[in-house]
Amino acid sequence: MVFGIPETVISEAVERALAEDVGSGDITTLATVEEKRRCKAEIVAKAEGVIAGLELAEAIFRALDPRVKFEAAVEDGERVAAGTLVARVEGAARAILTGERSALNFLQRMSGIATLTAQYVAAVEGTKARICDTRKTAPGLRALDKYAVRAGGGWNHRAGLFDGVLIKDNHIKAAGGIAEAVARTRKAAQHLAKVEVETTTLAEVQEAVEAGAEVVMLDNMGAAEMARAVELVGGRCEIEVSGGVTLETVRAAAECGVDYISVGALTHSAPALDISLGIVGE
Repeated sequence: MVFGIPETVISEAVERALAEDVGSGDITTLATVEEKRRCKAEIVAKAEGVIAGLELAEAIFRALDPRVKFEAAVEDGERVAAGTLVARVEGAARAILTGERSALNFLQRMSGIATLTAQYVAAVEGTKARICDTRKTAPGLRALDKYAVRAGGGWNHRAGLFDGVLIKDNHIKAAGGIAEAVARTRKAAQHLAKVEVETTTLAEVQEAVEAGAEVVMLDNMGAAEMARAVELVGGRCEIEVSGGVTLETVRAAAECGVDYISVGALTHSAPALDISLGIVGE
């Protein structure tokens, strides 16, 4: 199991999802399904992947009818084969049919993120590099996206601008240089905060280390340049790689000896995992 999602995050996400999809009522279901009709349904993974989002799916159905029974057959973070039963749902047919799409949207998106993350984690196995997410998440769903990354075996970078320091190129330009940006940050940030500096050249790496950065980000560097940067740093600070990392290139980056590899694609480009819901009885 991965760490849980705060109840407030779940309830807010569910409320927004149902408001946009159901609105004033599910016209089709209300017209075609009798109010007292009950049914049993199964949620099945139609492709291999890592499951995430079961709490959200259950919360959708329970928001529509608290009496709906939701029985998970697997756990978040579990890898499943195509055809695997993910969950059973039983209760009012109207609630199950109305909630179907919203529940599957959460499951498919989050499981897709977890699955892609697991692929990156597997690609760097045996190295010290950690696969991390970024802030390139769906607006309003960041906590869920980052939870899904953890379900896939990845690590979370900062949750937002409020809980981590990352001095990027525009900060450096606005401050008048790396050294000045780091110095100003030291005065403003709380004493436990690590200072990370984005760099694009070896000269900037050197400057960031000399300025006292605890983490240096190597932005869009090739493997050969990354390796030189690792030698230049010489263990004086941690090193993160970011920018344009793919499944084909992530291993080479990890083998340079870096500490972290952040991949925006985990949350902005993960294909949804194919998961379906079907009625199997009354």
